Amino acid sequence: MKKPTVVVAFGGVSPEHEVSVLTGVQALSALEDSEYHTLPLYISKSGKWFTGEPLRDLKNYEKLDTLIGSSTPCVLTHNRDGAPVIKTLPDGLFSKSSEFPVYAVLTSFHGSAGENGSFQGIFEAYNIPYTGSGVMASAIGMDKVTAKRLCASEEIPVVEDIDFTEKDWIENKDVLLQKISALGESAVVKPVHLGSSIGVEVVKSTEETITAVETAFRYDDHLMVEKAISPLMEINCSVLGTADKCRASVCERPVGREELLSFTDKYQNDEAAKGMAAADRIIPADIPDELAENIQETSVRVFKLLQSSGLARLDFLVNADTNTFYFNEINTIPGSFSFYLWKENGIDFKDLLVELIEIAIQQHQKKNGRVQSYETNLLSQKAVKGMKGLKRSK
Repeated sequence: MKKPTVVVAFGGVSPEHEVSVLTGVQALSALEDSEYHTLPLYISKSGKWFTGEPLRDLKNYEKLDTLIGSSTPCVLTHNRDGAPVIKTLPDGLFSKSSEFPVYAVLTSFHGSAGENGSFQGIFEAYNIPYTGSGVMASAIGMDKVTAKRLCASEEIPVVEDIDFTEKDWIENKDVLLQKISALGESAVVKPVHLGSSIGVEVVKSTEETITAVETAFRYDDHLMVEKAISPLMEINCSVLGTADKCRASVCERPVGREELLSFTDKYQNDEAAKGMAAADRIIPADIPDELAENIQETSVRVFKLLQSSGLARLDFLVNADTNTFYFNEINTIPGSFSFYLWKENGIDFKDLLVELIEIAIQQHQKKNGRVQSYETNLLSQKAVKGMKGLKRSK
């Protein structure tokens, strides 16, 4: 019996492109001996779609132009029966295209287009099951301001902050600098719509703030500046399931060379090919049981509040002296799918990905079980005559 094809989609037009490649290639490798046939779908930095066997080998990405040249351009379309397929594009007069039916899509994007609901919308339009959160939850999860405001409305603790656009900064820089100074001795500048710690800086003076803000505007036109927690301890927790039924992993304490875990800490180390799995961390986190339980419970609350699905990682900021904790952000497609957090639950990487695919299929079947159309005689002859009358009255 032929295995169903799961498309592993990664890359994308995003500053986190390379991080996504790591996650996507890891997933392809983990699913090699699963009940699914996998098909790599690589989105280049220019937004073009490619598939092909060379995309499975991480070493090939060292020479990206060569890799793209040896890969096959493709598109998502429908076949003659109306089923969604990945269709390769012929590159010569005598070459033929191939079609691969899509059973489900394992979304492995990080940041910007891909994690923000845009690709999720494409899969919704084609009625394809896909892993992770839906359009709304993905969009909210990528918007740090909106996610924090929603959590605050439900009395989930968040750090004091201000947010502003590039236009605000140009027109009201002095006023904004005063507000940032009022947050305290130090603050944290963040792009609102990015992850992987890109563009994030701790600032302790006006000069540092101006530099950090203008650097962060290279990545995003909407920034957030938060009051810095000191002494800071970062604690993360993953949640798996749906808004109706989900469970939390153990907590982890990332360990970085800087006060805030940086992009370098996460990905630019001696084992960078392992992605987030290579970052230094303590699992389970060396924190009091009560604190761990409270963070796990809050993680589930946020996951449900945002109507998330599949798997997410929720990050918290903790005052190391008082153990007071604050929701920081939700990553709806975390690096390496945070598989290392589920090992303590006896779930290996392959089984975790299979469960994500199963959740996607169940959510898809649940959606399709609803009425998809509304029977009406709006386009009857009488209604059409009425539309013609409207045209004459113009």
